[in-house]
Amino acid sequence: MTTAQITEPQPQTARKPFYFNTSEHLLRISREKATTLAELLEALRRCPSDSVFQHTFRTLQEHHFIRQGFSNDFAHWALSKCNEPALGERLAGVDVREFTAIEDLRGHLVSILESYVLQNPTAAARPAQEPFYFCAADIVVLPTDFIPDTLAGFVDGLKRVSLHSIHHHFIEARLRLKLMSNDFSQWLLEEMSLPDAARSVNRIDIYTATMENVRQQIIRIVERALR
Repeated sequence: MTTAQITEPQPQTARKPFYFNTSEHLLRISREKATTLAELLEALRRCPSDSVFQHTFRTLQEHHFIRQGFSNDFAHWALSKCNEPALGERLAGVDVREFTAIEDLRGHLVSILESYVLQNPTAAARPAQEPFYFCAADIVVLPTDFIPDTLAGFVDGLKRVSLHSIHHHFIEARLRLKLMSNDFSQWLLEEMSLPDAARSVNRIDIYTATMENVRQQIIRIVERALR
């Protein structure tokens, strides 16, 4: 009499592995600066697109620690250096997740400033406590050693890569994909056929969670899919 062998189910393997990348940024100060809200408006209209990216998408990585909830540098300056809390709140309310093109984001910020400057000409002309210096960054994307093709390997990569990598794939990816999504959700959907996990990852609130907390939430969602 023979005993049937019981084999463990093999983990699903993705057709295309997930390539964890990271990025390094060399910050530089551009020519544009502003000493009043009116000047900020004019500089925002003409500054390079990578400056708009730097002061919105890029600052999401650190605003939880030094911005006290203000999600972009324009909002922070309007409040702390111009003493215009109403404008700061309006600028802080701009959700970068709604944009897949920098020029659309620029246009929305410009419209907010235009309206405020028109309605508050005295405030618009009042010198700020400190100038706003427009910055940009030269970005170099670098590969990592983590190239998983299974969910277990994906979780391991999430645990071990830097926060720069999490930011690169979760936030900056929207502009690269031109979608209201991110690299993690796209891979879970397209390669692992996990639409529920993909949606859950994409719904993580980047404004109430630090990058480390974002990492932990993604890990928990994917680990649930492993069970």
